[in-house]
Amino acid sequence: MTVVNLSNGVGSQKPATITTTDVLIVGAGPAGASLACFLASYGIRGMVVSSCSTNADTPRAHITNMAAMECLRDIGLDVECNRLATNGMNMMHTRWAYSMTGEEFARIHSWGHDPKRKGDYEIASPCDPVDLPQTLLEPILVRYATLHGFNCRFDTSFVSFTQDKEGTTSTLRDNVTGVEYKIRSKYLFGADGARSAVLRQAELPLDVRPDQGLAFNVHLKADLSQHMQYRIGNLHWLLQPDREHPLFGWACIARMVKPWDEWLFIVLPERGKELECKPTNEEWLSRMKEFIGDDSIHTEILGVSKWRINDVVAEKFSNGRVFCLGDAVHRHPPSNGLGSNTCIQDAYNLAWKVAYVLKGQASPSILETYSTERQPVGRGVVTRANQSFRHHGPVWEALGVSLPTSEERQHALDELTHATPEGRARRAALQAAIAETEHEYHALGTEMGQFYQSNAVHTKDEKSSFFSPEVVAQDPDLVLTRSTYPGCRVPHVWLNNATPVQRISSIDLAGKGAYTIYTGIGGGAWKLAADQVGRELGVKINSYSIGFRQDYEDVYFDWARVRGVDETGCVLVRPDRFVSWRCNEVLDDQAQCAAKLQDVMLRVLGHIDHIAETQ
Repeated sequence: MTVVNLSNGVGSQKPATITTTDVLIVGAGPAGASLACFLASYGIRGMVVSSCSTNADTPRAHITNMAAMECLRDIGLDVECNRLATNGMNMMHTRWAYSMTGEEFARIHSWGHDPKRKGDYEIASPCDPVDLPQTLLEPILVRYATLHGFNCRFDTSFVSFTQDKEGTTSTLRDNVTGVEYKIRSKYLFGADGARSAVLRQAELPLDVRPDQGLAFNVHLKADLSQHMQYRIGNLHWLLQPDREHPLFGWACIARMVKPWDEWLFIVLPERGKELECKPTNEEWLSRMKEFIGDDSIHTEILGVSKWRINDVVAEKFSNGRVFCLGDAVHRHPPSNGLGSNTCIQDAYNLAWKVAYVLKGQASPSILETYSTERQPVGRGVVTRANQSFRHHGPVWEALGVSLPTSEERQHALDELTHATPEGRARRAALQAAIAETEHEYHALGTEMGQFYQSNAVHTKDEKSSFFSPEVVAQDPDLVLTRSTYPGCRVPHVWLNNATPVQRISSIDLAGKGAYTIYTGIGGGAWKLAADQVGRELGVKINSYSIGFRQDYEDVYFDWARVRGVDETGCVLVRPDRFVSWRCNEVLDDQAQCAAKLQDVMLRVLGHIDHIAETQ
């Protein structure tokens, strides 16, 4: 980071000072802080600013899924995340109950704990989903970024920016002194949340659909450990159909923060009455005790905040040298636990492209693929999260929660116990409604099944579409299609050495800032080609042979089942561990392999398009 004094041309006043750096990130939440981490892993230096005085002081996001953990695993942060996260067994269930200590209506296995789904999760990734509150995740990210070359400044507000062909100039304000100063950077990143000033000034259009009302977050302390042995789960829907409720406290989702004495109660007010809700602290405490169900338990409210159940996605994620990510470009309810996970994956997709451009290894045109790839993902996440929230409507109806009077609600609840056609129908409706929530709590396809289509993915050598009849026939939210088709996440399989030492995941061969070639017996020409092309283009291309007595043994023959090419062929994987291209078999000689690989690399790095533009 350098400081440049520029004359402001005003009499004898002091010259204006502009600090220059490679990148400026506005926002130090999961999106901005993880982007700083990933850029820092490439040796990029920059600055992160946040208008807040510290990291998140409320545990908003908490589920960290396998896709996000894989991103963090690439830079070694999965170890610290696992150390601080809650034991995965505490994520075993999602429950519907009258109160935390009272009767239960239903439960469903969640986050990979369903006996029928455990294998799907184990096959999908070497990582496990964890419950890691945002209050713990953010310091991990900021610490890594700070220790690896990023200047992180809190109490610093973003004011405005201008951009030109060479970079951006941003005006920032120190919230402590009130002093404004300017930062000159090659790129500006808006990770400043749902009220993003960067997005607004970049004039990125938003697709805003009607929201689903208001919700309150009530952060509280209450030691429920004596009640949790047979109620284990990190989400608990609390519904009291027979009770008259205050407008502000119609229903509640109790979320574990720390087992079992710290909680976030997400409270839903009565629909349509949100603006009338102005409860006092005493009213909040009274309602929380009703949701807990045991007056003898000491309850302390740490804070209350409110938010809207949004349905918003940006139609573009970038404009020139300005890029937005995270909640700035996709805003939705916390259903499916997709919020911070999508933020981290945005950052992981963007970081390697920015780093390659800054190092001259890729054309700036590759940066256009960030929006091309991630905007459809953001739209899908917003759609899925809102659909999942709506899927609770049939649960409420089956339990009678939606009926207008307490008498009607009590009758519906009683009806569930009756051996009558009406009782049978209501029980069947409840069972079907709970089963549908699997799309929220076991949406493996939504979590892991991102599929990219852009100029950074080369599919012209494919003879068929990824969307085969077999793929189309599957539920894309529940089922993860493991494939090496270009644009897919490289499949995870466990590998070993001929003399077993320590198993390694196939995904751990990729990443670390490099492209990677996977080949097999008879594919040695691809390894030579990778070395040659990498040297010529100044891009690191690692290469590994998988198979009997190769670099890595396919001990379970799983790679043979998913590699999608002949064992002499190759699979080219990007630094973000998505397949960029594949070739079914080895070409006639090493020279042809090198020529083909070089052509593909020039295309996916944007060099061929860039050359065409400058000729």
